Amino acid sequence: MTGDYSRDRRIVKTDEFSSVFRLRPAFRTAHFVLYTRSNQLNHARLGIVAAKRFAPRAVTRNTIKRITRELFRQAALPALDCIVRLSRPVNSKTGPATSARLKAELRTELAQLLLSRSKAEDKG
Repeated sequence: MTGDYSRDRRIVKTDEFSSVFRLRPAFRTAHFVLYTRSNQLNHARLGIVAAKRFAPRAVTRNTIKRITRELFRQAALPALDCIVRLSRPVNSKTGPATSARLKAELRTELAQLLLSRSKAEDKG
């Protein structure tokens, strides 16, 4: 566990996102898609895409990003570029922006996504 999410551990440039998106999705869950590509660095990097059309409230999008970053810091991933993309709506404008139940569901789903990537690397 590195506990680090400094700028060099983030995917921030458009061309970096595009190069990972060109590859097929590695894993899917009910609401998220994980894209990965190996990199030439000593560590993994993370990019997060949470579109407004799938999470209309900023509070919800920020919660998704916060949980994803926390789980990424805790995961022992090899030298990969990982992009987590929200692919289905998690709530609506009329419902609550976040709740303990929603946070727990998001945490479980995102942990499953990152864990599946770690297990795939162990096998390969």
